[in-house]
Amino acid sequence: MIAIDGPAGAGKSTVARGVAKALGFTYLDSGAMYRCVALAALDRRLDLDDGERLGELAWGLDIGFDGDTIQLDGKAVEGKIRTPEVTIASSKVSVHPQVRQAMVKRQRELIAAGSYVAEGRDIGTVVSPDSPLKVFLTASEDERARRRAAETGEPVESVRAAIGDRDRRDQGRADSPLRAADDSVALDTTDLSPDEVVERIAALARERGIA
Repeated sequence: MIAIDGPAGAGKSTVARGVAKALGFTYLDSGAMYRCVALAALDRRLDLDDGERLGELAWGLDIGFDGDTIQLDGKAVEGKIRTPEVTIASSKVSVHPQVRQAMVKRQRELIAAGSYVAEGRDIGTVVSPDSPLKVFLTASEDERARRRAAETGEPVESVRAAIGDRDRRDQGRADSPLRAADDSVALDTTDLSPDEVVERIAALARERGIA
């Protein structure tokens, strides 16, 4: 189990997917799981501030992975969960402790069944605190905004504002706030290519006998 955490736009998804491929592990995108809850909540027109109702929803969803494809109740939803609407809803849904408890339980079940590279915001601190390798990715806010804007096609300034809001929510929430685990390896990706970051983490895994 390799845990990769960090704020939005730090490169977690790209890097985690690359590390998993390099080492022959399975990639687990925890953020996509919260996006699935958000998608289901939007489809049902639920109040995104109603933590109790959203928690009930989260506990009842069947969320899993088929390779790199995430499935919600047996259907592939990769494209649907990447829309700006779901992105915004996901950041609101994920602050509720009831939702996080449901997703953490599911993530632990998945991790227990194989060798994973998991990325998110609380993997090394909450989901898998015993992971033998924890990495906390960072990057400048400008670079994170540029990367996310390149992905979504949105204006950089609006993306920068959204990332700032997301950072404040993630760092300020009472349950599982975004922070680096005490024994994590900090890695600033601002001036590094994805391949360079992947190689550094894969080398750390080999040094520690994980792969």
